[in-house]
Amino acid sequence: MKKTLTITIAMALCVSAGAVTQAKSGDTVVVELAKTSKVVFTMKERSDLEALKQYDFQALFNDILSKLENTDTIKATSINTNFNTDHVTSNEIATEENSDEGNRNDDWEDEKKPRYRTRHSFNFDLGTNNYLENNKFPDAEGSLYTVRPWGSWYVGFNSVMRTRVSTKLFFEWSLGVSMYNFKFQEANTVITETVNGVIFTEDPRDLSFVKSKLTASYVNASFIPMIDFGGDNRKSRFWNSHNSAFRIGAGPYVGYRLESHSKLVYKEEGDKEKEKNNDNFYLNNVRYGIRMQIGVRSADFFFNYDLNELFVANKGPKLNAFSFGVIF
Repeated sequence: MKKTLTITIAMALCVSAGAVTQAKSGDTVVVELAKTSKVVFTMKERSDLEALKQYDFQALFNDILSKLENTDTIKATSINTNFNTDHVTSNEIATEENSDEGNRNDDWEDEKKPRYRTRHSFNFDLGTNNYLENNKFPDAEGSLYTVRPWGSWYVGFNSVMRTRVSTKLFFEWSLGVSMYNFKFQEANTVITETVNGVIFTEDPRDLSFVKSKLTASYVNASFIPMIDFGGDNRKSRFWNSHNSAFRIGAGPYVGYRLESHSKLVYKEEGDKEKEKNNDNFYLNNVRYGIRMQIGVRSADFFFNYDLNELFVANKGPKLNAFSFGVIF
């Protein structure tokens, strides 16, 4: 197959080439390499000569030929090989400070260096929540406060600061709000606050119950050290697929309760009715625990586990809440 390779590099290679034809302008050299192949060298400023003397052109052409072998068709066009930093044999290149080539080299070097600085982003947590009682799900005892995994949504909005301290390590600390939604298995479950604590009962009315749930919202702060095996400096996103291959971390969080309420939804004579009760239900005002984050390329996942109990001691069942899901 006929292949014509056009590369914008330098005149310095012509000393090792075969048949050379020079254009009238004196800044373009054509090197005939084979029967149907040639290389055209173009240089706009002679100040580039000193920089080009530092290139390892053998390695340069090895990469070019490798690209050609993996391509079915090569059009006559200019190929940007991005070899400036890969094939330089000296640590310093003598070139004009304000030249276009120098500016491109600086940009490429910046991309390869880890950025030891703080970046800001907004995260959205979406997942499900549940709780454990004595390291077991309440389902085992048939408790009325058993929740449905589907519909017990956990959502969170976080303002995240990410600081890289080394190539493989960065810290995330965040401030945000989150919401527990515990949707009870039995749609007629009623949670009531009494002097002795909270009790869970079944609504005896002959109604078509739709759902019953307990909701609590918190303002939270967290600190998560992360090991980044890819050394990427940017925050992961589903739509940003260039991020590192794998990252993992865990750290503490603490939250303060902002609001809590129960909601009972039912149908009466074909009309949907809602009963909402705003109360604290002896929920602990403070929650604290451990958060784990795992990232694979552009996907990130979280797992939160509350070390303290959901309700005040001796005022409700001994439940430790947890949540897990996806970070957007």
